[in-house]
Amino acid sequence: MNKKNQNINFTPSRRLLTITLLITFLFIFVISKLMYVQVISSEKLQVKAFDQWTRELPLKANRGNIVDSNGVKLTENLSLYSVYVRPNAVKNPVEVAKVLATYLSLDYKKLYEKITTQKSSEITIKKQVPKEIMKELASKKLDGVYFSTDIKRYYPYGDVLSQVLGFTNVDATGQTGIEAYYNKYLMGLDGKKLTETDLIGQQINGGNLYIPAVDGCDVRITIDINIQKFVEKIVKETYLIKEAKRVSCVVLNPKNSEILAMSEVPSFDLNEVPRDNIPELFKMSKNNLVSSVYEPGSTFKIITSAIGIENNVFPDDHKFYCNGSKIVDGDKIRCWKSKGHGEQTFSDGVKNSCNCVFMETALKTGVDTYYKYLEKFGILNKSGVDMVGEASAIYLKPETVKTVDLARIGFGQAIAVTPLSLINSVATVINGGINHTPHIVKNIYDPNLNKYAYKYEEKNDRRVISKSTTDKLLPMLERVVTEGSGKPCYIPGYRIGGKTGTAQKYENGSIARGKYISSFVGFAPLLDPEYLVLFIVDEPQGLYYGSQVCAPPVGELFQNIFNYKSISPEFTEKDFEVIGEKFAMPNIIGMDYNEARYLMYKLGLHYEVDGDGDKIINQYPQENTMIDKRYSVMLYT
Repeated sequence: MNKKNQNINFTPSRRLLTITLLITFLFIFVISKLMYVQVISSEKLQVKAFDQWTRELPLKANRGNIVDSNGVKLTENLSLYSVYVRPNAVKNPVEVAKVLATYLSLDYKKLYEKITTQKSSEITIKKQVPKEIMKELASKKLDGVYFSTDIKRYYPYGDVLSQVLGFTNVDATGQTGIEAYYNKYLMGLDGKKLTETDLIGQQINGGNLYIPAVDGCDVRITIDINIQKFVEKIVKETYLIKEAKRVSCVVLNPKNSEILAMSEVPSFDLNEVPRDNIPELFKMSKNNLVSSVYEPGSTFKIITSAIGIENNVFPDDHKFYCNGSKIVDGDKIRCWKSKGHGEQTFSDGVKNSCNCVFMETALKTGVDTYYKYLEKFGILNKSGVDMVGEASAIYLKPETVKTVDLARIGFGQAIAVTPLSLINSVATVINGGINHTPHIVKNIYDPNLNKYAYKYEEKNDRRVISKSTTDKLLPMLERVVTEGSGKPCYIPGYRIGGKTGTAQKYENGSIARGKYISSFVGFAPLLDPEYLVLFIVDEPQGLYYGSQVCAPPVGELFQNIFNYKSISPEFTEKDFEVIGEKFAMPNIIGMDYNEARYLMYKLGLHYEVDGDGDKIINQYPQENTMIDKRYSVMLYT
């Protein structure tokens, strides 16, 4: 009964259908696999096969050059060579190891072991070999030894622009500065020399296939190497004379925020990078003008002045009174002149750099309005400069600012900014009120396509203050140079504006006694500024006021720029009044303070005071030093 039922239910067609489906599936799988191999992956597999049957040597692309605004080369490429060995092609390893060790100053035993034991198809023996040595090796006709072109970066000006240009590694890849920031444009595309080999890696007789290298693009920067040389000389001299921790300077075109010069010492020779001392290299290669912040002190008063004038916080005839300090929220905040400036106008306050005037201006403006303008100036944010490692300002959030904090911010304390951010904000003040993005690259030229790969175009310029504010403030900043602390920067026949700064340094949250940052911001020509300079001396020894430490070097720099650019002086009677004839510095030691102050007034000399006493105990310059009215006298009480 069961057998009958089984026979009745058996259907051969079902099994046949199953087998047919299985065969069809296998057929489709095989066809799909063939399609994948022959069509979809054919190119990839061809490349893989080609790679297995060939050996390649790199053909190094020439790195693009960095040139200044006038087209002067700031970098060059030295043609060197790399030496390779293909172990499978070496017939006499002893001879090869001996010759290479001798000419390349390598260890024979290690080299022999590398050639005879390593399973790599190709071994890099040494890079950046001079052409003369390469020729000597090539004349030996060693089996299995090959050469390829290599590049070594060379900097014709040595330690000039060290932190700006940056440097490359042994493979000519940018590590710091412009070399790193614009590396993708500069580096180019390496080529290859391909040699066909057999199954065990030995060369098959026949031709080589060359894939040519594509050279990198040339980067033209805004730096003027002639102005840069002036800056470098003055910065280095000041560093040595003042025995400072650091001296730095940046020159900006305020009309478009092009960086014309940028220097900092200590620095290093870009052709002799101290790679064996990484911490020291990091410290010296850091561009502190962009990557570090500091309390700017009185140079920041230019910003407070502009904000106060723009918002009409005081009528033009308003009188301020300075008795040497101001009480804010119960705190006594001193003016730099502890004896006080007495009654003065706003213009007098700018000339005298009176802290009390700028405290009142900031407080009258109010936190919300003051911070709104700091934001508009770009001080609270990164400027967007095309340089590595730009830092952000350190500041109190508006909602946490107390009255005493705002008073201090008004004269450049309780806020830390980068030097570049500060000078760019000053550029906005003096150029008529337009904020531009500071930048260091003009354009990038691709020689392979014979066209520009990049051109700088201003995208974020915006009006911050009115031109009328600029027009009111410029004559006040000129008074700083003709009558105030900036007199050492004065040059007969030229109208220059500026502002000195002297800020105490803080360490571990408290004032570091005897440590200062001296600075000076200067610009010219006054009514149509083309050159804006920020000069900073960190921890000068001896005299530390910005008027005595920084204003004289900036005056020297302006004179060099005027000569270089053939900007002729236009003399007026005022030039004689500002400078006068030379005379011998009188002895004022032992004088009463008021008596000495009156004498300085009669002689037309600007003076700074160190101390709170009533008697003069020392002076600078010393008695009988020949001076004119541009000298800033130091009275020690």
